Amino acid sequence: MQIFVVGGSGRVATELIKDLVEMGHTVVAGARHEEQIVKLPAVKPVHLDLHAPVRELVELMKGSAVVYFTAGSRGKDLLQTDAFGAVKTMQAAEQAGIKRYVMLSSNSSLEPEQWHREGLRDLMDYNVAKFFADNYLVNQTKLDYTILQPTSLTEKSGTGRISVVTDLATTNPIPDVAQTLAEILQHDNTIGHVIAMSTGDKTIADALSSVE
Repeated sequence: MQIFVVGGSGRVATELIKDLVEMGHTVVAGARHEEQIVKLPAVKPVHLDLHAPVRELVELMKGSAVVYFTAGSRGKDLLQTDAFGAVKTMQAAEQAGIKRYVMLSSNSSLEPEQWHREGLRDLMDYNVAKFFADNYLVNQTKLDYTILQPTSLTEKSGTGRISVVTDLATTNPIPDVAQTLAEILQHDNTIGHVIAMSTGDKTIADALSSVE
C-alpha cells in the first residue's frame, strides 16, 4: 500500500522508509528539505511544510492508506512543528479519508508527573509539545492510532530486540525504532495503544504481539 511519512528526511524516517519499502510498500515522504529524503525507486519525495494550511497537507496525503508522523524540530519550532504541526497532519489525514496513523513520540509524553525524572528533565519543552499533540490524537480524532514512545535514540546498530515496558535507563538504536514503527502495521492489536519502548530481550514482532 501507499504510506505517507511526515518528516521524511529525518534519521528515524530514513530507516523507516527503507523498512517499509522492503516490506513491499510504496512511500510518499514529505519534508521541508525533500532533496535530503532517501532515494529509492518506491519512494516519492514531496515538499512538506508543517506551517502550511491543512488543505495543502490533504492534497499531499491523498491516495495513502497510512500516515506516519516522525517529524521533529529538535527544539527550534516546538509549537508549529512538534505540537500544532502534528495536529494539522491528523486533521489532514481525516479529511483525506485515511484511518491509520502512527505517531513517533517521546517516553512518558502523556505522564507529566514523570518529567522530573533523570533522563526526562532536559526534554521538558519537547514533552510539553508532544503532550498536546498526543492528547489531540487520542481524544480529538477518530483515527486508528498507535503512539510509540522510545527512550533516548542512539546511532548504534539495531539489535532487533525490544521491551514494551518503560525503562529510562536504556536507549534505543534508531534502526530498532524504525523497525518497530514499520512492524506496527502488522499488528492490529496495537491500534488505540500508547506503547513505551525500551531495549529488551523480545523480538520486535513478539513484543508488539504482547500489547493488549
